[in-house]
Amino acid sequence: MATAESVDTVTTVQTASTLDLGAAPHMARPGQRARNLRKAGAYLILAALSLIILFPIWMTLVRALSAPLPYISAGQPVYPIQIEWDIFSRAFSRGDMGRHLMISAVMTLIIAGAQLATSILAAYAFAFLRFPLKNVIFAAFIATLMLPIEVTLIPNTETIRSLGWLNSFQGLTVPFLATAIGTFLIRQGFMGVHKDLRDAARLDGFGNLAFLWRVAIPVTKPVIASFAVISFLAAWNQYLWPRTITTENSMATVQIILRPLAAAAINEINIGTAAALIAALPILILLIIFQRQLVRGLTAGAVKG
Repeated sequence: MATAESVDTVTTVQTASTLDLGAAPHMARPGQRARNLRKAGAYLILAALSLIILFPIWMTLVRALSAPLPYISAGQPVYPIQIEWDIFSRAFSRGDMGRHLMISAVMTLIIAGAQLATSILAAYAFAFLRFPLKNVIFAAFIATLMLPIEVTLIPNTETIRSLGWLNSFQGLTVPFLATAIGTFLIRQGFMGVHKDLRDAARLDGFGNLAFLWRVAIPVTKPVIASFAVISFLAAWNQYLWPRTITTENSMATVQIILRPLAAAAINEINIGTAAALIAALPILILLIIFQRQLVRGLTAGAVKG
């Protein structure tokens, strides 16, 4: 009797366990369904935000491709009217954009490269070296960020004119070879270098330059890369300063040459729009290539390990 009862008990427990295991997936379904709904909602929100952000770019492309007068007569819809496929080649030749793109590229590379070098060296000094009044000097250095370009525009212009640097790459680049924002960002990255790495480098006989090149820069590479992208974008999009110190069309940057193209007759206003898209193309390519480094650099230190 006891044996039979034990067998029945074991059979009942096994049956209940089997039922519970079979029911587990059904019990987990509501939670999984809720997670799927939340994920779908997040994707819908992101898709809506993407459409909002991309809509102005789409409309710019539509205006560039459309024949101006028929497009205006049609009420400026969200789709192109009488597409002019040769508009980009016409804009490129009309504005001699090859030359002006090259001028902008040279100016941007000089400024971005110099800002990167000076910011790394200054950030290293403020992060690792000891010297009198370091914090005071750093505060004064950062305070220059509060000075808009309009404050220094006239003195810098007079200085460039007195040096005879109008319509030259020196005039376009020299006032921007160093920047406080780069020093601040890279210093913050250097401050995150672990003390043990610095001690180990000293034990290995590393001097300041060796430690900078072999340890500090590799560790903070995302921050440095993100600043390089920011510096490139800022230099490429400059308009006020190049407009002030270039009096000859031969040294005009691509941003300056867009203005006369945009002021064309009404039946050719899409030429200026197409030229603006051509000028924005290098920035788009840069952001696509370095988007991961940019995000990693801007979020560095936001999450503690």
